[in-house]
Amino acid sequence: MCIQIESPMAGTEYYLQSIERLLRVVQNLCLAHTLEEITKIVLVAVRELTNSDGATFVLLDNGFSYYVDEDAIAPLWKGQRFPINTCIGGWVMQKRQPAIIEDVSSDQRISWAVYQTTFVKSMAMVPIRTDEPIGAIGTYWLQQHQATTEEVKLLQLLADSTAVAMEKLQIYSQLERQLRDRTTALENANSHLQKEIQERKAMEAEIRRLSLTDELTGLHNQRGFHLLAEQQLRLAKRSQMHTSLMFMELNGLEEINGTFGHELGEDAILAVARLLKRSFRSSDTLGRIGEDEFAVLIQGNDLTCEVIQNRVETNIDQFNQTQRLPFHLTVNIGVHSYDSNQTISLDDLITLAHVHIYQRKATE
Repeated sequence: MCIQIESPMAGTEYYLQSIERLLRVVQNLCLAHTLEEITKIVLVAVRELTNSDGATFVLLDNGFSYYVDEDAIAPLWKGQRFPINTCIGGWVMQKRQPAIIEDVSSDQRISWAVYQTTFVKSMAMVPIRTDEPIGAIGTYWLQQHQATTEEVKLLQLLADSTAVAMEKLQIYSQLERQLRDRTTALENANSHLQKEIQERKAMEAEIRRLSLTDELTGLHNQRGFHLLAEQQLRLAKRSQMHTSLMFMELNGLEEINGTFGHELGEDAILAVARLLKRSFRSSDTLGRIGEDEFAVLIQGNDLTCEVIQNRVETNIDQFNQTQRLPFHLTVNIGVHSYDSNQTISLDDLITLAHVHIYQRKATE
């Protein structure tokens, strides 16, 4: 014969204290951000509220009862899964009601063989959410014990609060995932935008380069030469830097085109361009400003224009001696110094250097 021992929780005062304890637990559950935090809070609370020797936290997992965690005087079933129709946790979830078992050895809802090797003599289990259970909370006693109505109510209140906390956690996780997805999408969009911006800048730079570059020779074209040379002239005016404009024209291009064809004419222009690149410094501004006309803005006093002119002519002579072309390259050169104390345009400098060629021919 079983002797009913009155639970210390049966008293009204103890029950009210338990409710106060439960309210503190609910507050902690509201602050939990992970399932692990929730299970730890619940398991400790279960044992304190029921003065039991063990507690377990079960979740419904694709037709199985998954014993997520436990707090007990000896190991039970933590981490194990059982078919929902073979364990008391599954019965509670399927029936949507508490299970109160005073003697585990005589209750037909459970297998005595499963509990025989454990410390469990009595137990109570309640569903987490009664309308559509998502799990169950169980408590166990070492000594035979009939769970009181108050104990079951406390367990169910705790389970209902746990359901709210888990729903909040699910919403929080969904929002967090949506935020991560949105952040990733924004990062990808930003990366794509930055890539497009870089590609556009590169394209604009290439368009600008092409708009300032002579297609045949790779030198600055007339527009590019004027743009850069005018900047250099403004700098020379401010710094009083010695600057000269050298104008060069390829002799006989029309005759070369007429006699040997435009292809060899382009070869002649390209050869002059390469020779001029070799003759001038990288700091000099060199450009092709007409079909057979070139100009260079020379800054600095380290080399005189006469030395540079001799270098150009020497390079052309060496080219004529080493290259087997049906014609010789000859270039007319004119130079005019820029006076920073006077106001003169780049076009006027080019014109004066060009005139210098005819003046030089007239004296020869």
